[in-house]
Amino acid sequence: MFPRFKLASLAMAALVWPLAAADPKPTHDITVEDYFSQATIMQNAISPDGKYVAYTLGRWRQSSDDRKADLWLVETASRQVRQLTADRASDRNPQWSPNSDWIYFAGNRRRQEGSLPFDGSAQVWRVAPGGGKVEAVTRVEGGINDFKLSPDGLALYYTTSYRFVDSDWKALQTRFAHIEYGHGIYDFSRLWRLDLKSGKTERVAELKRVIKEFAVSPDGRRIAMVTAPDDSVLSFEGRSRVDVLELETKKLMTLPDRLYRADAPSPYGWIESLAWSSDGKQLAFCIIFDAYPSEIIVAEWQGKKVSLRRVQRPKTVSLHGYGSALAWRSGSELCFLGDEKARVRLYGVSGIKDGKQGEVQPLTPGDVVVYGFSFSADGKKVVVDMNDPHSLPDLYLFEGKKRERLTETNPQARTWKLPKLSIVQWKGADGVPVEGILELPFDYEEGERLPMVVVIHGGPTTANSFAIRFWIYGRTLLPATGYAVLTPNYRGSTGYGDKFLTDLVGRENDLDVRDILAGVDAMIERGIADPDRLGIMGWSNGGYLTNCILTKTTRFKAASSGASIVDTVMEFGTNDEPAYAISFKTGFPWNRPDIYHRTSPTYQLDKIRTPTLIHVGSRDERCPPGHSRMLYRALKEYNRVPTQLLVYPGEPHGLTKYKNREAKMRWDLAWFERYLKKSNDR
Repeated sequence: MFPRFKLASLAMAALVWPLAAADPKPTHDITVEDYFSQATIMQNAISPDGKYVAYTLGRWRQSSDDRKADLWLVETASRQVRQLTADRASDRNPQWSPNSDWIYFAGNRRRQEGSLPFDGSAQVWRVAPGGGKVEAVTRVEGGINDFKLSPDGLALYYTTSYRFVDSDWKALQTRFAHIEYGHGIYDFSRLWRLDLKSGKTERVAELKRVIKEFAVSPDGRRIAMVTAPDDSVLSFEGRSRVDVLELETKKLMTLPDRLYRADAPSPYGWIESLAWSSDGKQLAFCIIFDAYPSEIIVAEWQGKKVSLRRVQRPKTVSLHGYGSALAWRSGSELCFLGDEKARVRLYGVSGIKDGKQGEVQPLTPGDVVVYGFSFSADGKKVVVDMNDPHSLPDLYLFEGKKRERLTETNPQARTWKLPKLSIVQWKGADGVPVEGILELPFDYEEGERLPMVVVIHGGPTTANSFAIRFWIYGRTLLPATGYAVLTPNYRGSTGYGDKFLTDLVGRENDLDVRDILAGVDAMIERGIADPDRLGIMGWSNGGYLTNCILTKTTRFKAASSGASIVDTVMEFGTNDEPAYAISFKTGFPWNRPDIYHRTSPTYQLDKIRTPTLIHVGSRDERCPPGHSRMLYRALKEYNRVPTQLLVYPGEPHGLTKYKNREAKMRWDLAWFERYLKKSNDR
């Protein structure tokens, strides 16, 4: 365990942790408790001079029932690690001053500073890389939403929210403000500039829109913003736009969107990851789609005229969406994370200028999965947060062809008996090649048949990765307790070409199901899986596919269906992102009732005979708990199938509390133990 320090003590005693010299022999059997010992790198930012990397590190704590992040630092030359904050204030978004003297970051602190109390709302703070006092930079009532340091380091831009009530029903909505209304009350955004020398604050913009994200141009003259009409997910997935504000004239320009709206395969893309080129003449951003390939768009200015174009990708590389960063390395090279056959690599696109582009090259080759990256000011040093099939994630420094590991965030894992990972292939529906990740116990001997659990990824516009992943959805923990685990990248997954992804449009509960079942057959034929001891589980779209598969076969002896969908009409009508249903079903329930009916397990629930454990958060807006309750009712009250429903109080789509994550893992282990292992011995 790391020692705990009061925040003030960090000024006197730096925490320095050298990396271990060698890895000992694995002797430790992985347990549920080990999951909560993991430290997770959230974000990283290399200093402009390349001497340091600031990063946020999240840790679980049972007493507070949560995971929160502190700010850490590693020196790139010595690899010495230093903890800069220790008060678990959910520190995030580290940014460096241009001279590498200060690290600015957001955090939620409760403390008294003179006459000014900090109430736990989000504020901007700063600390020197050598440690010392953590200084408050903002003191905004109600807190900030997002912030960016100006390129010259002289100012700080940040956003706040304010309440706006629609004038049509303002009197009633104001009088009865305790009621949740369908619309009419909005939390819009304001953009502010704080002069770091004088302390003067001025309001830069108030758009009567929500600013989801913003970026300041390198010359400080423009601010690009992703804005939406309101703060709902529905508004963000198709009604958002890119606005560019000229700071000197206050003139606002909205970029034309025909390329990624009307001319796109779906008009419901999410805009994210704004990135200015070093000369300020190009602005890149991602457009993320459900059901279709995500793309990188570049807007280029020539004088006052702006033109937009797509960045061309290799046919086998998918843009790694949902929060994936973009960054210009130097000059005209744009870098992004790309999925390719269960790997996630950092790619560079050279020569993006004057409507042209050069080659796309991987900057982190091999069997790696990259989660985040940052560059030094000259672009010569690249720091990535990544891992592979043999280790947990850490920070690595790439300089030319040289690769060096900078951190060991989980030294306790050196003795863990990690599962054996391999890529497996089979013929899926219609003979199309399909891949997946096979995880086997550390001490597995070839020829041994094991109980096997199929773990289905969510999305589905994402993919399982070829890397160690110890999480609450089965990977690592199940092999550690004696199971084989198959995680298929079924039709609709990213990283296998655009057609492999789009084949699933209009074919849910069909191609995906057949791809997965063909993988199960392949593992049985190869002597790995025991056909009499098969289990299946998934979360979100993985839960949906679990439900679909259970209506088609009784070969699985146990199932865990998490945060799932049962009825796709109800999915369109009650979840927070209806574009998912519209895109995959190619329309609405009233003009494509055949597809909505065909893709819903609802009408086949009477066929389920598999003992099923059901998980859902009570405040899940992505896959509302009504679906899980419907499944539970059908199985328990009418099918008389062994089942149990777990509703986690206050939890959203992903479980956030220590005790709830522990409950899910222990329930899953007990459920599969009962129906896959013990049942075979009776």
